[in-house]
Amino acid sequence: MRITALVLAAGAALATAGCAVAGADGDSITRKDALVVGVNPDQPGLGLRTGGTYSGFDVDVARQIARRLGVGTVTFKPVTSATRESLLRSGAVDMVVASYSITPERKTKVLFGGPYYVAHQDILVRKDESGIRNVRDLKGRRLCEVPGSVSFPRVTRERGVPAVSVRADTYGECLGKLRSGELDAVSTDDLILAGLAAQAARDGGTPLRIVGAPISEEPYGVGLNSADIDGCEAVNKAITTMYQDGTAARLLRTWFGPVGLRATTTVPQFEGCD
Repeated sequence: MRITALVLAAGAALATAGCAVAGADGDSITRKDALVVGVNPDQPGLGLRTGGTYSGFDVDVARQIARRLGVGTVTFKPVTSATRESLLRSGAVDMVVASYSITPERKTKVLFGGPYYVAHQDILVRKDESGIRNVRDLKGRRLCEVPGSVSFPRVTRERGVPAVSVRADTYGECLGKLRSGELDAVSTDDLILAGLAAQAARDGGTPLRIVGAPISEEPYGVGLNSADIDGCEAVNKAITTMYQDGTAARLLRTWFGPVGLRATTTVPQFEGCD
């Protein structure tokens, strides 16, 4: 009886494991006819929601990846820096394309395809601000801090610059605070800053400028469920063909050419899918 019970228990365990593996395979984005993609709703040039429509570089990259995976239907869902991991892990979104910098800590929670672009953290100030020329000049200055973003800690912890935190929920809110004088600077990825500067120019009012003093590299990854190895490899193939056929260069020119950003148009070095 004891041997029989052990055999039955082992069989049940194998069956459960088999179901788990099958379930993981079935959840891969490579096996879906429709995808829900998390994007930023308030980052001009990257992900911006106007009414029910999303536009921007990240949005176009997500569409290109989906098309190259053979997916016919893409639905966009708004995410923030603070919600990206939880929405991926809960299955509320299938992937996230939202200026999502790949970091060792984040890689413990989700899987990353890509990067699809390597940005550089820089500084955005009002055009008449002459006292901020590099990261060290942020000492004692009012700097925007967005929960879930690594940009503020890069300045204060990694570089040891004691900037003064001014909290905002999104970088769109940071833009408003900078233009109104509540902030001295916004420091984050140069693609985000370029989009914000372009939006400010379109709106009129206080002109802005990017300092041009890179602080760090920010590899933008495609966030996936941590079990989706097949999806990660498929995403990397899609990104490679985007660069090889000139699509990535065209999208970068479309969204960031008007503000003079010098974008890199060669295939980024991938992080790997293990």
